[in-house]
Amino acid sequence: MELLLVEDNKKISQFMVKGLEECGFAVTLAENGVQARKLFLEKIWNVILLDIMLPDLDGLELLQYLRYKKIESPVLVISALGDPDDKVKALEKGADDYLSKPFHFKELVARIQALNRRANLNYQVPTHSLSCADLYLDLEAHKITRGDEEIILTIQEFKLLKFLMENKDKVLTRTQILSAVWGAHYDTNTNVVDVYISYLRNKIDIEGKPKLIETVKGRGYKINSIQ
Repeated sequence: MELLLVEDNKKISQFMVKGLEECGFAVTLAENGVQARKLFLEKIWNVILLDIMLPDLDGLELLQYLRYKKIESPVLVISALGDPDDKVKALEKGADDYLSKPFHFKELVARIQALNRRANLNYQVPTHSLSCADLYLDLEAHKITRGDEEIILTIQEFKLLKFLMENKDKVLTRTQILSAVWGAHYDTNTNVVDVYISYLRNKIDIEGKPKLIETVKGRGYKINSIQ
């Protein structure tokens, strides 16, 4: 498994590189944001491990750059910033998971393996588009339309809608949605799912058309294909 580690602290990077290589990973180190930005484009990385506080380019800027370039490698943010707002910001910018420093090394390895498994499952899906009633999602172009109207979504809104449409007509619990869209280790007490469902509804519920996303009381949410 090819890993790219973006970390400017030499003590931390040496510890992580040594430990990960002993676990059988191939690790390339970027010590600053400029170096990382070049390495992003060199190959397809299985997982990118990204620090937020870097000496030149901010880690959140790098996240935005990654997703702008349509680089879909899973990103695990590893940061000393442990506040929930910091986690939400990173996830909204396109991170797949978030691990606060200090961390247990076994947990780091487990999260890397989980992200890689999830990415491999996604790559095995042959379809390039999803549809639900008159709502269409183009996975390659990242384009969403309902009827003749194009809908603009953020990265996390896109991920949420994609997961709902992949499981259309199925009730999905908040825990299932959190795990698939924000990462298995995200705080289950957060209301981020409800907030983003509201964001989606405001964008895809067009006047004169049926509402697609249903709240199933006490269970979760589902998107309905038949209206």
